[in-house]
Amino acid sequence: MRSRLRVAGTLAAAAAVAVLVSGCGSPDDWSRPHAKPTPVGALGPGFVDPAAPPTPEATITPSPGSWTGVHPSPGYRVVLLTAGDDPQTKTLVTAVTEWAEAEHVSLKTITAAGSEKFIPSITQALDLAPDLIISAGNDLIDPLAMVTPNHLDQQFLVVGAELAEPTANVTAADWAGASYRGEGLGMSSTYDPDSFTPERTAAAVRAGVASVLNGLTGIVIWLD
Repeated sequence: MRSRLRVAGTLAAAAAVAVLVSGCGSPDDWSRPHAKPTPVGALGPGFVDPAAPPTPEATITPSPGSWTGVHPSPGYRVVLLTAGDDPQTKTLVTAVTEWAEAEHVSLKTITAAGSEKFIPSITQALDLAPDLIISAGNDLIDPLAMVTPNHLDQQFLVVGAELAEPTANVTAADWAGASYRGEGLGMSSTYDPDSFTPERTAAAVRAGVASVLNGLTGIVIWLD
């Protein structure tokens, strides 16, 4: 079933997905290979216990600000994959774009409008072969749950939501009020649209990227 969805997505991608390409801080057109990304700086005390790293699908609650010393290396390529025009998703998108601008990340944005475009949008993001795909918008959770297990070599970061059973390539950063899991499951906290503040969403992006850069993936980062 997933294979059929993959094929259908590939055929429909060009026509079905609205794409906005924005280069943040770098003229990189992604046409040439580049060095494997590495973290610049180090995680602060309290992000994780080095003696007891998190197990797959674990939830960690890092100390506030313990991620701020980590930055992506030059040339970091990110696709922002987004769906939905609700205020919460817009706030997440702003957080990602402002982070990319501040960190001089090469960012491309793919926006899918309509459920029939979700799989094609993920396919198009995969075809770009970025260092990281960041997802913003609850509508993408179920499609990501279908696609991500088939592409374990591609890292994903979900902000403001999480996958119910993430594989090792899917990391999530959320908080009380933003823990949508899809698949007909309830949230692990009561949904609160007011919890999607610029400060909290910006922290989620930075904490999530810092975790991915340090190889702490396949987990949920829970922000206080």
